[in-house]
Amino acid sequence: MPKSSSSNAQLPPPPGRDAALFLDFDGTLVGLAATPEAIEVPPALVPLLSDLRDLLGGALAVVSGRQIDAIDRFLAPLRLPAAGEHGVQRRDAKGGMQEQRPPDLVPILDIANELARIHEGLLVERKHAAIALHYRLAPQLEDVCRDAMTRAIEGHSQLELLHGKFVFEVKPSGVNKGIAIEAFMNEAPFVGRTPVFAGDDTTDESGFAVVQPRGGVAIKVGAGPSLALHRLESPRAVYEWLVQARDLLAAPDNTPEASPRKPA
Repeated sequence: MPKSSSSNAQLPPPPGRDAALFLDFDGTLVGLAATPEAIEVPPALVPLLSDLRDLLGGALAVVSGRQIDAIDRFLAPLRLPAAGEHGVQRRDAKGGMQEQRPPDLVPILDIANELARIHEGLLVERKHAAIALHYRLAPQLEDVCRDAMTRAIEGHSQLELLHGKFVFEVKPSGVNKGIAIEAFMNEAPFVGRTPVFAGDDTTDESGFAVVQPRGGVAIKVGAGPSLALHRLESPRAVYEWLVQARDLLAAPDNTPEASPRKPA
């Protein structure tokens, strides 16, 4: 569980040439919106990520709760290595896709749809292997949503409930962003590099728990308790940090030996 507070977190160093860079999407690369489809991708973000991927030898991946095809759509024409649905889906640097077989989610979907029918402002999102119930437009219904989704998974040991920012999500047990990052770190071009992961939500804490013991850098975006020892205040701050990283990596005198190293 997150333990640190914003008061003891530091600004992150820019990643060096030896970094493996992992980035959450919503709330990290782009600002949150009322609905998943209402987010706005800054026009300069896609070329910036493309530059960073090239400068890092391909060792840049998006690790998100969204499905990979949605990430691709928002970042088109860029297709990065990616983990979707918190690791249920994963596309490696060669384009190979691994995807967990979805459990039977029909009963969960029926419960979520019925709740959304009764209560205005709730949004049900059907993913490949998960059901997300968004209550951003009706925050007063948090407890109602939690209780309903908790009851929905009773007796289903293969399922677990995630609580993110204004969303409750039922997904397969035994997958999370930390496991996805570990899988990337065992493959080229990520293997042997220093992991750096930025994320804004409680669902990113499993990634922070993997990155920091490896001597890497974990970055909490926004307010709230976190395991991460570094912090950026907003997606805009993340963008500016990435621009700084791109410019430093692209500098003529930048070499792997001269690149800023991560604290052990």
